[in-house]
Amino acid sequence: MEPENQPLSPQHAPELALPEPGAALEPQAPPPEPQRTPVHWLKWVFIGDQGLRAGWSVLIFVALFMLFGRAIGFVFTKTHLLIKGDNQLNIRTGFFGELVAFLAMVGAAAVVALIERRRILDYNLTGPRRVPHFFSGLAAGFAALSLLIGGLVAGGWLHFGPTALSGSNIFLYAAAWAGVFLLVGCVEEGTMRCFFLYTLARGLNFWLSAGIVAAICVDLIVRTKGNGVWGVYAIAALGVVPCLLLNLKKSPSAGFWYAAWVTSTFFGFGHTGNNGENWIGIFTAAFIGFVFCVSVWVTGSAWWAIGCHAAWDWAETYFYGTADSGFVSPGHYLSTSPAGPVLWSGGSDGPEGSLLVLPVTILLLVLLLVIYRRRKPAEMAMPVQERLAG
Repeated sequence: MEPENQPLSPQHAPELALPEPGAALEPQAPPPEPQRTPVHWLKWVFIGDQGLRAGWSVLIFVALFMLFGRAIGFVFTKTHLLIKGDNQLNIRTGFFGELVAFLAMVGAAAVVALIERRRILDYNLTGPRRVPHFFSGLAAGFAALSLLIGGLVAGGWLHFGPTALSGSNIFLYAAAWAGVFLLVGCVEEGTMRCFFLYTLARGLNFWLSAGIVAAICVDLIVRTKGNGVWGVYAIAALGVVPCLLLNLKKSPSAGFWYAAWVTSTFFGFGHTGNNGENWIGIFTAAFIGFVFCVSVWVTGSAWWAIGCHAAWDWAETYFYGTADSGFVSPGHYLSTSPAGPVLWSGGSDGPEGSLLVLPVTILLLVLLLVIYRRRKPAEMAMPVQERLAG
């Protein structure tokens, strides 16, 4: 009986056959190299680590914002909701003019969000305690403007006149102006502290942000656009050293503060076209834009900034009846008039053009930091891109 396990002969298992003595070994073929995925340079131009590159997002948003704004403005003009050539600050032009901008902004942001596979709320509108933050922003804006008015009155730089409204008109105009300035807060904060701040924070480095700020200043130098341009130069210069230090430290949060520097400078730049602005008013607009960026950082969303912005403008324009960026509106509650040196009274610029606005704005910043930095270590500033991913 043969054993169950017999060794196989070379004929039955040629793969196990050994080479004959003295035979040359055949060279083994090298293993195939792994296939490399070709780099598509066109994809690299448009897509980065976080999806669509920030620059393209901004360009698409701006183009769509202008396109939608023109289309909606055309419809509003044809339906006589807006009167062509009416540039006066009143409830009708204010409300429907801001509504055009609001709808254009939402439409543009919705398209970009769809392209980026985000939600509109991702643009600094999520985060904890959104409703309380909005109402605390309302209170802060009214209180800060009231403090500024009180300082002007105490110094003799602002005088009260007779009440301009009476009876039910007080409440009707109050509600109407509240609607106007809520839209103003949503539009200006929605573009600056929501879309642009969020988007630029993921795409800027120090040198690119410095180049954008320098381009803004060069544009003002070449074209001498508007009034109070030194206010823009001042906020641009103040941001150089802090942002450079963040760059040298390679801080993970540097992108957010680069974006805050750029958007605040641009916010001041945007106010240079207003009538009656001086350099203090322009600087204040840029500086309070930075304060609103800080509010996004410490609260986790732009809701505090929206509320503060709306209440500040409402108190300034309607409640106290002062000039706002050079405009005095009809339908205000109280009547006031500036007196004394423009440096202190603000002149035609209104309270925002007074030197007293600077300590008030600094106080607002300090209180913002003190109140919100003392709270919620786990809750603080989440999201803000989930605290810039880490």
